[in-house]
Amino acid sequence: LICDLLWADPEKDITGWAENDRGVSFIFGPDVVTSFLAKHDMDLVCRAHQVVEDGYEFFAKRQLITIFSAPNYCGEFDNAAAILNIDHELQCSFQVLKPANGNGGLPCVGTNCMTNAEGHLTEQSGGN
Repeated sequence: LICDLLWADPEKDITGWAENDRGVSFIFGPDVVTSFLAKHDMDLVCRAHQVVEDGYEFFAKRQLITIFSAPNYCGEFDNAAAILNIDHELQCSFQVLKPANGNGGLPCVGTNCMTNAEGHLTEQSGGN
């Protein structure tokens, strides 16, 4: 169960479940999300652990969101990062952190250094 909670990925072009190309766990279609939410009387699934280009990505008619918080993941991707904010009225908003440089390199060494959605460089010592 823990393996599947971590590694199962959404796939818009399938119905139900199928094998995952990662070689572990499964992929699932929008129908699985809809069924899960109805069964458990929930509105949204928030997940992570999958690189998405803009830092966040909706799936299944906005019933599932993938959040990814590492810009320029491993120096191999030119992806942004995102932070999901949920206010006291359960309204969701995002803070998107663009990579410090657009060439797929690491943002900074020794600090968490990136540009925010407005294009301003932000630095935070330590952290990931």
